[in-house]
Amino acid sequence: MKNKIGVLLPFKDNFTNSKAGSASIWVKDFNKNSSYKKNIYVCGNTDNTKDLISKKRYLNINFSQSTFKSKNISYLDEFIKIINKYKFNLIEVHNRPSYIIHLIKNGIKSKFVLIFHNNPLTLRGSQSISERKELVDKCERLVFVSNWVKEKFFEGLEKRHINKCIVIYPSIEPIKKLPKKKNIIAFVGKLNRSKGFHIFGAAIIKILNKYKSWTSVVIGDEPREKYNFNHKSLIYKGWITHKKTMELYNSTSISVVPSFWEEPFGRTAMEAASRGCATIISKKGGLVETISNGQYLKILNTKNLYDKIENLIRNNKLRKNIQIQSFKNVIHKLKENTKKIDLYRNQILNKVVFSKISNKKLKIIHVSNFGNRLFNRLYFISIAKKISNGLIRNGHDVVNISDRDSIRFNRYITAQSGINYFNDLLYETVKNYSPDIILLGHSDNIENKTLEKIKNFKKNIKIAQWFEDNLHKSGPDPILNQKRLLKYDNYIDHNFITTDPSVLSFAKNKPYHYLPIPVDKNIERLNIYNSNDQIYDLFFTMSHGVNRGKLKENKKDVRYPFLDKLLNKNPNIIFDIYGYKGREPIWSEDFYYTIAQSKMGLNLSRTNSVKYYTSNRISSLIGNGLMTFIDVHTKLNDFFDKDEVVFYRNVNDLSQKLAFFKKNNKLRKKIAQKGQRKYFDYFDSRVVSQYIIDKIYDLKFKNHKPWMKK
Repeated sequence: MKNKIGVLLPFKDNFTNSKAGSASIWVKDFNKNSSYKKNIYVCGNTDNTKDLISKKRYLNINFSQSTFKSKNISYLDEFIKIINKYKFNLIEVHNRPSYIIHLIKNGIKSKFVLIFHNNPLTLRGSQSISERKELVDKCERLVFVSNWVKEKFFEGLEKRHINKCIVIYPSIEPIKKLPKKKNIIAFVGKLNRSKGFHIFGAAIIKILNKYKSWTSVVIGDEPREKYNFNHKSLIYKGWITHKKTMELYNSTSISVVPSFWEEPFGRTAMEAASRGCATIISKKGGLVETISNGQYLKILNTKNLYDKIENLIRNNKLRKNIQIQSFKNVIHKLKENTKKIDLYRNQILNKVVFSKISNKKLKIIHVSNFGNRLFNRLYFISIAKKISNGLIRNGHDVVNISDRDSIRFNRYITAQSGINYFNDLLYETVKNYSPDIILLGHSDNIENKTLEKIKNFKKNIKIAQWFEDNLHKSGPDPILNQKRLLKYDNYIDHNFITTDPSVLSFAKNKPYHYLPIPVDKNIERLNIYNSNDQIYDLFFTMSHGVNRGKLKENKKDVRYPFLDKLLNKNPNIIFDIYGYKGREPIWSEDFYYTIAQSKMGLNLSRTNSVKYYTSNRISSLIGNGLMTFIDVHTKLNDFFDKDEVVFYRNVNDLSQKLAFFKKNNKLRKKIAQKGQRKYFDYFDSRVVSQYIIDKIYDLKFKNHKPWMKK
């Protein structure tokens, strides 16, 4: 690799073993396994360079204090000299937004990544909305250590260029064996109110008085606040090295992180849980994102904390179960997240451009949500995009109109103003373009009078629509979905739906046709079965259809019980699950990197018993060459053989098959390859799009497949 990466630490963030700050720890951890490690130059200002974390490619920024410049500006001016010498292609700036603006104003042309370790609203250079807008525009990527930090950045700010903004958690290298535990309760952090030491101290004295066999160890200091918590079984260690702290966690049974402060992340909780501590945390800031198993302090006071600790002491079974699950289910793994960092580096330094094909035959207006509002983060699951691509590759001319984007961008006084604009746009486009077909996809905002005007303007025009949501009565929102589908019933010539029409009472003997989820060669572009270095056994992601795919607080997805059973039954299977228990769904290019890290995929919809119905997840899994598990009740075994996908009947059956294929890599890869080949043969975007045209004009199928029905 010729590309050079300069990493700029905050001024006074010591890159040393004894005094490393959060940014230094991040850099140390993620550089260790990076494919770019020989190309990275860490730049900082460290007093004791003998105690460096790593001397390889560390450049200490020495400068003389100027009367006319602040230390930060003097620090940056010296860094500019380093840039001019080393010619960095990419500069990663940690936790100092103002640094980037200063560097750009001083003529630095490198590409920038900004990593936020703290609340952006408290940092110079990102406090105002205008400053944050500028950062989004100027940076290639914005990286946040938690979703909480990311949400803070976007307070009052429209989520522009959302694909630039990613969460990469501080991470840890799991150990292989659960350490032997002693009766130790640990507190690690500054001994102040913001870290909750005042309630910890009060609670722990009561605990130690009552439970004589237990000891508490406190690591940390705080000269500005003094608390007089003393007990013969309460041991104060002060600040010790990170290595010794981890050794303490190995023997600790219970770790307590009762922060009152809105923690940007909460590394101590993650570290404690990874070593098998039963960890008690407050629900402040990003702390809830640090662990998958633990005890949560809803009320931050001495009594509640005392009760939580006592419950873990008295309930051996509960405590040991939390310890085991915490140890087994470390959610922020170093190798995994290192690859995410290398992914964005690859994307910035080595951009790939794909060619497109365009010919003319039929003229088609395709109206759907093409996702501009979310900056095309959903491109890989957009049925609209795949259908349009297929139509174009088959020689047709297509005009795409993104209805929701048009409405949103043209709202003035009322929402209706945007709807009026869109309807006028559609009608005027029809008049100017004179299409043969109007194809609608989930287009709820067209007024019936507009379709009436279009039909009157061009008598022979065909109007069809496709609908991807589950329409069966057992599915989510069946009444609403049917209402949306039937809205334009008087003007629609053909309907294409992702459920077999035979199971829908309203669709029988009417122009309703089954529409499979298509794949596209430029979208489903991976051949995962060719890889041998996957981290995980099973990948699954879900979007909940609310709040931009995130589950609202205190809500549960109907798939949770199934997943709970699956995880409990398979302690030896390494899962990578998104959209589950607070872990956000995954989007955009991050999706491709992530899916490639697993050996197998799970196709699980909110309703699995409806004939042929499945979400667009299935094309992402099988189409990218991942051996996929499918519920047999979908009846998709009408199209796939058992050597192309793996069908399961229930969670027990799935568990057995997971264990089998984990051990049989050769067979797994063979099934994945054959499944992908079948899916592209049956459901390629060109095949599906031509089927739509053939149905609209009642033509004989040019490329007949078993799923096509007259």
